[in-house]
Amino acid sequence: MRLIDVKHLGRSRVIGCWQLDDVLVDPGPSSALPTVLEALGGQVPRALLLTHIHLDHAGASGSLVERWPDLQVYVHERGAPHLIDPSRLIKSARRLYGEDMDRLWGEMLPVPERNLTLLKGGERLLENFEVAYTPGHAWHHVSYLHDGTAFVGDVAGVRITDQSLTIPPTPPPDIDLDAWHESLQRVAAWRPQRLAMTHFGATEDVEQQLSELGQRLDAWAELARAGEQESFVSAVREEIERDAGPELLAAYTQAAPPEQLYAGLERYWRKRAEE
Repeated sequence: MRLIDVKHLGRSRVIGCWQLDDVLVDPGPSSALPTVLEALGGQVPRALLLTHIHLDHAGASGSLVERWPDLQVYVHERGAPHLIDPSRLIKSARRLYGEDMDRLWGEMLPVPERNLTLLKGGERLLENFEVAYTPGHAWHHVSYLHDGTAFVGDVAGVRITDQSLTIPPTPPPDIDLDAWHESLQRVAAWRPQRLAMTHFGATEDVEQQLSELGQRLDAWAELARAGEQESFVSAVREEIERDAGPELLAAYTQAAPPEQLYAGLERYWRKRAEE
């Protein structure tokens, strides 16, 4: 397997697309599609495995299907309608990103229904991929286990290098702390030899990373509940810079903008209060 660094907005170690022979896991946004195509060097993939449909993970899916009409796309059943008709997803994202939307992500083309294989979790596909339903970051998030490697999208966190800290990506609208902790247990139960993240790379420090993520998820959730956005963002940036150093701060905050982390956690607590 290899990781294609899509060099999002020209920066390394922000978004990666995993390639396993003719299978791609999370192709990234269409704004970075030329980098992925160049890396493939003419090789035609037979399948896309999507952990979830957020634009930084799956935005290029429709463009790849348009290029290769036989390409099969695997996605959780809750995410599939937004690939078939991405208009609501695009509208929601545009509210979040505003004028930066097109620069960040490019276009998101629909994926024809005939190209989709819908997942629930528990399947075995393409000879040797196991699927687990792993919500918490998103209600339609799945993870894939292949030959000892767990491809975990965002559910195992953002860790720019295997020597730096692991942080929880908590953008709106689907954050659920209880579901996330259950998903971490589900990934751990696989006993994978390594974790493969979209943001960024792989680590064999599996137990430590999952534990660290769970602890920081709870700590930052409490930080968001106790304070306003400004204090949350300041504290998060200081923690990242203190642990990872100023040279990695930009990659962390591009992969997981602190303002969005606060927004997702604030929405989580507000929904809990309304319930």
